[in-house]
Amino acid sequence: MEREIEEAVTEILKNSDMNEMTEYKVRKMAGEKLALDLSSNPHHKKFVRAIVESFLRSKNAEAPEEAQEAQEEEEEEEEEEEERRAGRAASKSTTTTEISSFAGRRVTIQDFRGKTLVSIREYYEKDGKQLPSSKGISLTAEQWSSFSNAIPKIEEAIRKMNQG
Repeated sequence: MEREIEEAVTEILKNSDMNEMTEYKVRKMAGEKLALDLSSNPHHKKFVRAIVESFLRSKNAEAPEEAQEAQEEEEEEEEEEEERRAGRAASKSTTTTEISSFAGRRVTIQDFRGKTLVSIREYYEKDGKQLPSSKGISLTAEQWSSFSNAIPKIEEAIRKMNQG
């Protein structure tokens, strides 16, 4: 049975637009194909999730240049975070503009090493100062554009999940 599920899920993933596909949709489509309910059984849900994650890892392995760029961006962000935490002024020119603040989180736009980053990050208070934590994400302008284009689909998926 698991082999049939894996084959169905893999086939669906190979033939799907990964910008539009969700794990829920994969489970639903594979369930319809196999005449099974893959969403109500926790074992099936975990099994499908593992297949999806494995598929995505293999796709990332096929695009090492993109993975390398993402790694470099993450390292730059970590360096910036360490500099802020240590109370040192960043040695690179950084300009930050706060866009929004909600529930201990802030959305900022910053110019870091010549790149525009949109950051959504949790903040904490220390010695009366609000400092950024490591919990958050920074997106390049290109990544933000892709993400913002996906927002209507994300909202639709949330509505569907909340409906039951």
